[in-house]
Amino acid sequence: MKLQMIGCSYHNAPVEKRERLAFDVAQAGRALDRLRERFPHAEAVLLSTCNRVEFYTAAEDPQAGPTHEQVAQFVADFHGMPLDEVFDDLFERTGEDAVRHLFTVAASLDSMVVGESQILAQVKQAYELANQCNSTGPLTHSIFQAALRVARRVQTETQLHHKRVSIPSIAVSEFASQIFERFDDKQVLVIGAGEMAEETLRYLQDEGAHRVTVVNRNFARARELAQRWQGRAEAWEHLGDLLVAADLVISTTGATEPVMMLADFRRVEPRRYQRPLFVLDLAIPRDFEPAIGDCLGVYLYSIDDLEIACSRNRAERTSELPAALHIVEQETACFMADLHHRATAPIIKRLKAGWQQPKDDELRRLFNKLTDLDEKSREEIRQSFDRLVNKLLHPPLESLRSEAQSGPPHGLLEALKRLFQLKD
Repeated sequence: MKLQMIGCSYHNAPVEKRERLAFDVAQAGRALDRLRERFPHAEAVLLSTCNRVEFYTAAEDPQAGPTHEQVAQFVADFHGMPLDEVFDDLFERTGEDAVRHLFTVAASLDSMVVGESQILAQVKQAYELANQCNSTGPLTHSIFQAALRVARRVQTETQLHHKRVSIPSIAVSEFASQIFERFDDKQVLVIGAGEMAEETLRYLQDEGAHRVTVVNRNFARARELAQRWQGRAEAWEHLGDLLVAADLVISTTGATEPVMMLADFRRVEPRRYQRPLFVLDLAIPRDFEPAIGDCLGVYLYSIDDLEIACSRNRAERTSELPAALHIVEQETACFMADLHHRATAPIIKRLKAGWQQPKDDELRRLFNKLTDLDEKSREEIRQSFDRLVNKLLHPPLESLRSEAQSGPPHGLLEALKRLFQLKD
C-alpha cells in the first residue's frame, strides 16, 4: 500500500513558479485522465489553487503507483517545461506524513490566511473532479472523506474559524484601507466573476462600497454577479475606459495570460491624471503585468504581497492552533490505525477460512459416527466447535490488531502466512 503527495505551495515556490505549474479545471481533468492512462492501477486527486499545486496518489500495490520523479516528469511534460525547472520545487510527503498534510491543508492550518474558508471548498471540488474522472478509489475515498471530517471538527471544536479572515478580507481591510480612508465614494471595478470576486465584493460592501462595476469575458456572468450586488455589468471591450474611471480594481479572472499589459495601461494612464489606483491582483496566473505597479499613482498587489498581513493573522490565531493541530494528530493516528487494520483484513479472512474447512470435516466425521444425535445436540456440538476455533484464533488475531495500532504489521503478517501456510 502506498500513499503520497507531491506538489508545491507558497511555502517553497514563488508566485511566478506556481502560476506556471497551476492547472485550471479543464487542465486538471485532462491531467487526471492522462495519469490514469499511464498508471491504470493507481488512484489520484489533483488540488490546484492560488497557493498550491498538489498531486495525491495512492495504490494498493506500491509498485503500481508513480514515483516522485515520475510525477515531477508528468507535471513538467504537461506544462511543456524541462524537468530540472520543476523537480526541486515539488516536495514529497508519503504515508502518514501525506495523510497529516492533507488533513492540515483541508482544515486551513497550512493556508496563507490560517482559518480561511475557501480551501475546504477547493479540496471538495478537487475530490469531486477526481471522482468524475474515475481516478479515485478506496484509498483516496478514505483519505479525502476523513480530511473533510477533520476540517469540520476544527471548525466546530475550535475558535479558529469564528472570526473568518480570507485573502479578500485581508486585501480589503489591510491593503485597500491603507490607500483609501473611505469606500462609499470610490468606483470599484471587478474583473472576473468567480467566487473570489464575489467574496471580495462582500467585504467591500461591508466597508461601504456601493459603486460597483463588473466586467467579464462572459457578459451574462458579469451581469448576474452585478445584479446580486446592486452594481452594473459592462462589456469586456470597455475594460480600458473602465480603468480610467476606477479607483479600486479587484482582478480575479482565470485567464492564462495577463489581461492588462504595461503597454495597454500606458494608453489608459494619461486619462487618469495621476489619480491613485489600487489594484488587487488575486489571479493565478496574474492578470496585471507586474511592471504596471511602477507607474505613478498605481498601487499593485499580488497574492504573495499578502504574506505580511497573513503572518500577522497567523500570530493572532496562535492560541487556537494547538487545539486544531491536536485534532489533526488525533485523526491522523486514527486513520493510520484503521488503514493498517484494513491491511490485515485479507489475512484474517484467509486464516478464518483455513480453519473453517477442517472444522466442518471433523463435524461431518463425528456426526456420521453418532447417528443417534438429535438436531439440538448437533447444534450444541457445532457451537462448541465454533467457540473452540474462535478461542484458538483469538491470540494471533489479537496480536495482529495490536500490531496494526502502531504501524504496518508486515513482519507479523509474513509470519502468520508462513505459520499457517496461507497463500496469496
